[in-house]
Amino acid sequence: MKADPAVFDRIAGALARPGDPSSDFDLNPPLALPPGRRLRPAAVLCAIEEGPAGSQVILTKRSSALKHHPGQIAFPGGKQDAGDADATATALREAREEIGLPQDCVEVLGFLPPHETVTGFQVSPVVARVLHPFEECAEPGEVAEVFRVPLSHLLRPESYSIQSRRWRGNRRYYYTVPYGPYYIWGATARMLRVLAERLS
Repeated sequence: MKADPAVFDRIAGALARPGDPSSDFDLNPPLALPPGRRLRPAAVLCAIEEGPAGSQVILTKRSSALKHHPGQIAFPGGKQDAGDADATATALREAREEIGLPQDCVEVLGFLPPHETVTGFQVSPVVARVLHPFEECAEPGEVAEVFRVPLSHLLRPESYSIQSRRWRGNRRYYYTVPYGPYYIWGATARMLRVLAERLS
């Protein structure tokens, strides 16, 4: 199947519509979040590129040596630094550092609503098109692997399931969207689910 460039116009149009924020707590309504909590700003890049088999999303597998979320699947991204002008600057900087994606290789299509994580971050998901092939370079201290998932897989509602595990003494439910050997879950799966809902 050949890539369809019109998909990027469709994505940009969908992102322009307003939407409600998401969070790691969406499937756990009995959980009361503390009022006045202070969230740290962060951003991730949902980078979509055209491939021989169609559009695909670039994801990373975090290093098993990391203190937080070792081995988990994630978008390139991280906390906003003082020198970052905005969420877009954070997402693009992190993508350059983590996977070697040059900023001039990226066209920002829009943004998903902010996502609150259980670790106290408010994440701004930046959705972008990768304009041409680039020399991929995984940052060895943070990224164990860079891989791609077909956008078509991520946009199908049946690709998602709800799983649960014990967390801080309670049963916590979350979205998953597995692909091959990759178990995509938690905040990453939730943000992808929002993208799928926008494009449904």
